[in-house]
Amino acid sequence: MYNLLKGKRGIITGALDSNSIAWHVALRAKQEGAIFTLSNAPIALRMGQIEQLAQECQTIVIAADATSVEDIEQLYRQSIEYLGGKIDFLLHSIGMSPNVRKKKNHGDLNYEWFVKTLDISAISFHKMMQIGEKLQAFNDYASIVALTYIAAQRVFPDYGDMAEAKALLESIARSYGYRLGKLQKIRVNTVSQSPTPTTAGMGIPGFKEFLKYADEMSPLGNATADDCANYIITLFSDLTRKVTMQTLYHDGGFSSMGIHPAVINPGS
Repeated sequence: MYNLLKGKRGIITGALDSNSIAWHVALRAKQEGAIFTLSNAPIALRMGQIEQLAQECQTIVIAADATSVEDIEQLYRQSIEYLGGKIDFLLHSIGMSPNVRKKKNHGDLNYEWFVKTLDISAISFHKMMQIGEKLQAFNDYASIVALTYIAAQRVFPDYGDMAEAKALLESIARSYGYRLGKLQKIRVNTVSQSPTPTTAGMGIPGFKEFLKYADEMSPLGNATADDCANYIITLFSDLTRKVTMQTLYHDGGFSSMGIHPAVINPGS
């Protein structure tokens, strides 16, 4: 490997199992010389296999509800103590919609669940940055990345209220990216990834069909979780110190396409 993250400390949230993009990011960060802690919600720790990942990465798992100020404070304090210093990179890979899980369409949303979607999937990103700032948890020139999706800009009906959550997430990245850039030269970006067969993604109605469609529409084909991990590692590294407040499309060219002959005439 390239030792792109040698000497850097971080926090990686959201790894559930080997289908998770965060799982692949953790493995690549380890290969590139980083030390970091892993975190997920207590319920996710019971459901997933994150302890296995922690063993592979020679680190610890810190249970934290990303909607809880107290949990996030503990996540930073325990991470800094365990790692022996402040944070150089943070991955926000957190998203969940009760409405999507319950197959509620956009004209029949449960509004309490909608607020929960926004809190878990977007406001948690603001909380992680605000609390990190107040605790002085970040080193200068740190890098913060959140995973988003193109449904923030375009209509994908089955994506439900997660589309609004991703739009809010991207706005938070710009607003807080400005603030942290001025304060500490910290960069904040979102990565808009190809549809990826994660545990959450595969729960969206019609996902398998859309995965095939996106692959045919994209000149380079869909980006895999491994591809995404490689890209995120470059954003954590010192090679991208002037990239901030961006929604970065990592989707094989899908976001720039109008139509593709292969979709009209399969096999062309």
